[in-house]
Amino acid sequence: MRTLTEPLESYAHWEKLLRTLKEQKSVSVSGCLDSQKLHFFSGAAADYPVRLIITAEEQEAGKIAEEYRFYDRNTIYYPARDLFFYQADLHGNALSAERLQVCRKLLAKEALTVVTTVDALLTPVPGLSEYASRMLSLKEGDSISAEEFPETLVSMGYVRTPQAEEPGQYSIRGGILDIYDPTLERPVRLELWGDEISSIRCYDPETQRSAEALKEIEIFCAAELPLSKKTLSRGIAGIKKEGAARVKELRESMKTEEAHRLKGILDELAETAGNGLRPDNPDGFIRYFYPDAGLLCDLLPQEKSLILLDEPGRLNQELERIAEGYGESLKSRYDGGYILKSQLSLSAGAERVRQKLSAMTTLSLQTLDAADPIVKPDWKTEIRVRSMTSYLGSFEALAQDLTRYRKAKYKILLLSPSRTRAKRFADELFDRDLGAFYSEDQDRPIAPGELMVSTGGVARGFDYPDLRFVVVSEGDLFGRRKKRRARQFTGKGISDISDLKVGDYVIHESHGMAIYRGIEQVVVSHTAKDYMKLEYRDGGVLYVEASNFSVVQRYSSQDNAVRPKLAKLGGKEWEKTKSKARAAAAEVAKDLVELYAKRQAKTGYSFSKDTVWQREFEELFPFEETDDQLKAIQETKADMESPRIMDRLLCGDVGFGKTEVALRAAFKAVQDGKQVVFLVPTTILASQHYQTFRQRLKDFPVTVEMLSRFRSPGEQRTILNQLQ
Repeated sequence: MRTLTEPLESYAHWEKLLRTLKEQKSVSVSGCLDSQKLHFFSGAAADYPVRLIITAEEQEAGKIAEEYRFYDRNTIYYPARDLFFYQADLHGNALSAERLQVCRKLLAKEALTVVTTVDALLTPVPGLSEYASRMLSLKEGDSISAEEFPETLVSMGYVRTPQAEEPGQYSIRGGILDIYDPTLERPVRLELWGDEISSIRCYDPETQRSAEALKEIEIFCAAELPLSKKTLSRGIAGIKKEGAARVKELRESMKTEEAHRLKGILDELAETAGNGLRPDNPDGFIRYFYPDAGLLCDLLPQEKSLILLDEPGRLNQELERIAEGYGESLKSRYDGGYILKSQLSLSAGAERVRQKLSAMTTLSLQTLDAADPIVKPDWKTEIRVRSMTSYLGSFEALAQDLTRYRKAKYKILLLSPSRTRAKRFADELFDRDLGAFYSEDQDRPIAPGELMVSTGGVARGFDYPDLRFVVVSEGDLFGRRKKRRARQFTGKGISDISDLKVGDYVIHESHGMAIYRGIEQVVVSHTAKDYMKLEYRDGGVLYVEASNFSVVQRYSSQDNAVRPKLAKLGGKEWEKTKSKARAAAAEVAKDLVELYAKRQAKTGYSFSKDTVWQREFEELFPFEETDDQLKAIQETKADMESPRIMDRLLCGDVGFGKTEVALRAAFKAVQDGKQVVFLVPTTILASQHYQTFRQRLKDFPVTVEMLSRFRSPGEQRTILNQLQ
């Protein structure tokens, strides 16, 4: 990255800044701009293997993590925990996996950059030694105990399931042991011969097919709070002791409801642990299981880490606000009989966080000098930076500014995330006598007056007038690429109980058609729980625990005006209905097998591999593709290039990019001289898609027309003649 960092060496205070940081002191630099902060930090952090970037908001942290990957590919986002309730949510496992990945990399002493928000610093975490002591190193020929090994996995946070399809699961089927480590890209499969590991392979969690063989593997914890039997029993003993005293105190204060509530929570926790099971949300009791738990800062190697404080004044305000909110929430929950006294220290407190940061090497970058920073700097300086003009697609205006920069002997770097577009920019600028050249060598220093075009993504460009160095981003020319919000978490059936309304028809997988009558609270073993009330024929009622709502699906049909027939609870009618459905499905399957046998016997058209135009067309997509979208595009292209007759169904919610998949497939077909028909159900959709196709294909020699009743008979005849 010398191309980017070498100009910083001409900054008047650069050597003093680096020297002060090496003395493990705090430096503050004002006059900075958002995108330029990451550039400046990357230069200052070059000699530090571990870098921690702290910002105020979650959304901003995500953007920073994405952009900083240009400077360091090994950049990971560390999401903050929800300290208010420590409840698991739909995203909990995925967020936990990201935090565990950071712990694993820190334990392995990998060079990395961690991006997080200031509230993540308040959360207690076990030390790295706790994870290290539980990491499993496995290789071919090792022996494992069929009885003790599952127990070890459970203590690491793994849950046994019939098939390990999700992170944090493991399964045992005969001599096959599958483990889905949330910190690894793919789960692993151990094939056992007796107690000996005969082979280790990765496998696809969707198809369950084994892939490449591995000689050895290291299995990391699946839970942020690993609990051995000893740790669990010690923690439960402490909870019981303090809990009994607190319940007695509440009763003596005539707070019987609060006492009853707390006793129910603690009894359920003790019962779960007594049955050898892991409590659902033990994180709220971390002080009992790990009394010496530290903070995120304690996980970093102090002498090898550099921390970026993004706008330290704002960080301090946000820290105070969150810490105060945590404190009030925990106090309220303590008074209400929801938590114990030791749980009041779940939040580290603002002052302790400031003390931790003050003991680390920090670089504060800010626009204006903060009056009340989160860390008091040992040395302060400033730098002059200007933001780049937004050219709104005007290449002429850009060329004029670049000419001015060259005359002033600036070092000029123009960045585009697309290699194809970067090369085209270099050619066009060279033709305008700007001496531009394209290079992928980002260790090559730029000479004064040179204009280098390269690949890379920064959100906005920046200009250092005193250093005579300017970076221009593609976003400055065309506007920023819009980030399509990726849908990372999916469910089946009803994704949330709130999806149901009282009176909806629902189907229970074991008992059939019923009417949903809402949520009722039922007391079981002195504990109040929420249950879904389902009403069946002849007055039958079934209560389903709310946490088990996945066994219920909402009923839907093409004719919603027809009321379905309710099942009779305990009758055989539902079993007969399922048997008929199975028989019908078997008949359909038989017909499909015959149909696909005929299709397999025939050969379809094999489309060519992607062309340069195809790549350029795809790079003009103004959004960031989601992982699912990229997968669908790749699979669709593979189908088209295959000699098999293509038959693919693509499903997805509105607004998640199905049209773009169709566009790329259509463009690929046109590249081979084929015609494409895009069928839609309504004239309005036809008009909308017509405009989309025209806009996306306007820079390419492709004709786009629309056939609908919006076209006159004469226009329709002309289009049909052109097709012929």
